[in-house]
Amino acid sequence: MVTYWWIYLLWTLAAGVLGLLISAIFAGVFRWRRPVFLVPYVLLIGFFLYSYFHWRHLNIGELITRNWLWGVIAAIVVGIFMVRNVYSQPSSPRSRGPKLFFELFWFGIIYGALDGLLLSVLPVLVTWQAFPALGNTILGKIGVALLALGASEFITLAYHAGYPEFRNSSLVLAGIGNGIITLAYVLSMNPISSVGSHVAMHIAAVLRGSERTVQLPPHYR
Repeated sequence: MVTYWWIYLLWTLAAGVLGLLISAIFAGVFRWRRPVFLVPYVLLIGFFLYSYFHWRHLNIGELITRNWLWGVIAAIVVGIFMVRNVYSQPSSPRSRGPKLFFELFWFGIIYGALDGLLLSVLPVLVTWQAFPALGNTILGKIGVALLALGASEFITLAYHAGYPEFRNSSLVLAGIGNGIITLAYVLSMNPISSVGSHVAMHIAAVLRGSERTVQLPPHYR
């Protein structure tokens, strides 16, 4: 499948704009509570990711199984770092019983997995597929890796900028945190690294108390 690099650039731009619009409209304007906010987020981002994977005819099984051991190792290492960061923040009362299980699934697994796919996996995949020839040399691989990290940072910053709570220095911290998660994918070349560590971070945020952990926007004061 021959496709010009600028088409991949359009996918990256579209991902950033879509993320920005979702957070700015449903959190910034409508101020929907997190359980309801995630409904349009999951539907729109899920459809966007499906559209890209379908357009590129990507083999999901092959992406997951390639270098899977390195992906698992990276997910554990980065996941531990992210969980420690969550637990360094002030705690708040957490839900109990069925509500806790719902939040672990909805905020932890679903929200965390889609964040990992949108903010880390998609931009890296798009960059690799836009410039396949550059991966034939050491300098080319370094260049593609830097471009992939840049694409991830663009989508991350655009998406978080839509939340009112991130329109300050917290935006930089979000970029740094997700940059580490994306780097795990760049080095391991397996999406388990980013998705797994992002899910671990979200689950830890639920257990620490979702009302004060910054990893689970939106929050309203």
